[in-house]
Amino acid sequence: MKNINLPEGPFKPEWESLKNYKIPEWYKDAKFGIFIHFGVYSVPAFGNEWYSRNMYVQGTPEYEHHLKTYGTQKVLGYKDFIPLFKAEKFDPYSWADLFRKAGAKYVVPVAEHHDGFAMYDCSFTRWCATKIGPKRDIIGELAKAVRENFLTFGVSYHRAEHWWFFNEGMKFDSDVRDKEYFDLYGPAQPETMQPTEDFLNDWYLRLTEIVDKYQPQLIYFDWWIEQPAFEPYLKKFFAYYYNRACNWERGVVINYKLNAVPRECAVFDMERGKLSDIDPVYWQTDTSISRLSWGYIEKDVYKPAKELIWELIDVVSRNGNLLLNVGPKADGTIPEEAEKTLLEIGNWLLINGEAIYGTRPWRIYGEGPTRGEAGSFSEKPTTYTSKDFRFTTKKDVLYVILMEKPEGDEIVIKSLGKNFHVFNREIVRIELLEKKAEAKFSREDDGVRIKIPEFDKIKYPAVFKIFS
Repeated sequence: MKNINLPEGPFKPEWESLKNYKIPEWYKDAKFGIFIHFGVYSVPAFGNEWYSRNMYVQGTPEYEHHLKTYGTQKVLGYKDFIPLFKAEKFDPYSWADLFRKAGAKYVVPVAEHHDGFAMYDCSFTRWCATKIGPKRDIIGELAKAVRENFLTFGVSYHRAEHWWFFNEGMKFDSDVRDKEYFDLYGPAQPETMQPTEDFLNDWYLRLTEIVDKYQPQLIYFDWWIEQPAFEPYLKKFFAYYYNRACNWERGVVINYKLNAVPRECAVFDMERGKLSDIDPVYWQTDTSISRLSWGYIEKDVYKPAKELIWELIDVVSRNGNLLLNVGPKADGTIPEEAEKTLLEIGNWLLINGEAIYGTRPWRIYGEGPTRGEAGSFSEKPTTYTSKDFRFTTKKDVLYVILMEKPEGDEIVIKSLGKNFHVFNREIVRIELLEKKAEAKFSREDDGVRIKIPEFDKIKYPAVFKIFS
């Protein structure tokens, strides 16, 4: 490992030392962030953001599509999409404005995806956005716009997976084999082989450059850092980043997946899934605004805003954050369907955000028949009912979120019943947050009954504020 001096600070490159890390309050209060997959893969706009790999995997739809649309992978390879990735309509301030209106509190663009193309001003490669393609520092420009919109800036770094990402292109006559482009496609090694010291040093140097150049307050890693060869580099980087943050006097977050690091040392992220209950250790889920891809593709299927609002509420009730991805087009514009959905989420949060931002979980996350699947990649469209509630708290207030419109003019919250022994204080007032109006209620042994004569005029999910 190359010797890069660690910044002065309390953290040493040892797990026991790194377990002293504390998750910052800004992150626990934020609840909702925006993930951005914007890159060269948005030029072909087919399949998903793994087009860069799958176009070299013989027999896949991407491979066949590439042959039919562009010709052989030797004549036109992934490198040839880079000059077409111009981002000519990229406006970081319009993006940041949209994300703020969506109600997000932090923004996490992918600084480098598995394809090895850096979206920032990278000193270690010619394959970066400042030197080819857009010829702009996408990450730097976005960082400035995001911060000027009072949002917190982070980055996602996926270079670990690049070790093997183009290896299928080595199996036939493609441009991956061309030595002239080894610095883009290489190393292209088997997934079963551990990365070399040279690769790991390069991974580390690029990462520390991102930290020092852009000072992100969140760094998201994908899953392959779990490989044993990464462990000493992870420990050194964690100490580097956390000590830098102490120097900046800013709280920072590292997101990791699976069992890559000890749980106390960073924030666990579960892709397209969630935990089954409240977890005492803060966590995050990430998912995409669309069903088929993280990067932009034509004919993607976008999730309705209500489904994503449900997801946000459910995750927050279980002591987590939601990082929601959008995939901009190659020209730098955000698809209309995504923009519409983000604004709908923002409108709901404008009214009901009090029950989300800055809250903490209650004794139970919710009640009702709909629990949702637990585990990574377990998400599927979920329909909530009028008997489904989720709970959050802030100071002495309990928020009860009714997930769907009731059939009649009364709802019953069983968990607040006298015989349930979960809520042991007297309820003095219940307020419907959207209307800022007091609700009529009665507390009985089997639950609290609330009557609202204008249920049909409320936008669901609806929030009730419980005062005691």
